[in-house]
Amino acid sequence: MSFEEYEALERMRLALNLEHAGRGVRFIDIKQAYIDEQVHIGKGTVIYPCVVLEGNVKIGENCIIGQNTRIVDSTIGDETEIQSSVILHSSVGSGTTVGPFAYLRPDSHIGDGCKVGDFVEVKNASMGDGSKASHLSYIGDAEVGKDVNIGCGVVFVNYDGIKKHHSVVKDGAFIGCNVNLISPIVLEKDAYVAAGSTVT
Repeated sequence: MSFEEYEALERMRLALNLEHAGRGVRFIDIKQAYIDEQVHIGKGTVIYPCVVLEGNVKIGENCIIGQNTRIVDSTIGDETEIQSSVILHSSVGSGTTVGPFAYLRPDSHIGDGCKVGDFVEVKNASMGDGSKASHLSYIGDAEVGKDVNIGCGVVFVNYDGIKKHHSVVKDGAFIGCNVNLISPIVLEKDAYVAAGSTVT
């Protein structure tokens, strides 16, 4: 790519960001956001530096998209905060916090009022409204209900070396720290799993 072509792309990118700003999006540094043409951002949302929004991304109103966040082909609800995280082909509800340093892999669906905290990875899984995984957990191939607490160091052990397995955690369950859930498994409503347990 020639220098002239690079400059032309930079001008196009800045013009697109200015269009978003004109619709009520606030940029901390308008020259340091990388947004594809098909992205929709609601008014009142704040975009921090080094944010990358790729493909068919829809972000609601009054969100915070923190520095070094990358979102691809995903939907974010209103008043949600994403901090330094990666979200791929997934959806996040309203009033939810993600990150810092969370990783939502494809087909992850996070409800309203949830928390997906630091160093939490979610893959092909759903979390119902009000559920929380605050830090250092892996949630893979799972259906997590509403108001579930997932403690630090919880692992959904979804792979047996040959194929993946699915788990269900029903509403109101409490999973303590450092728990291994050996898929396939079902935890019933309001179940309690003590810290350090391995459940098969």
